[in-house]
Amino acid sequence: MAYRISEECISCGACANECPSGAISSGDERYIIDPEKCISCGACAGICPVGAPEEE
Repeated sequence: MAYRISEECISCGACANECPSGAISSGDERYIIDPEKCISCGACAGICPVGAPEEE
């Protein structure tokens, strides 16, 4: 199950730098996760300072 980034995102970019599959990119209001590329490893959730990435 892929992760998604909630509205809690502060656009710090930590998750994008940590993502091993390159599934995370900067969006208009916050970072976004491409569900086709997400391997559900949880690396983004582990590094996020505000807990924005969550499993769908």
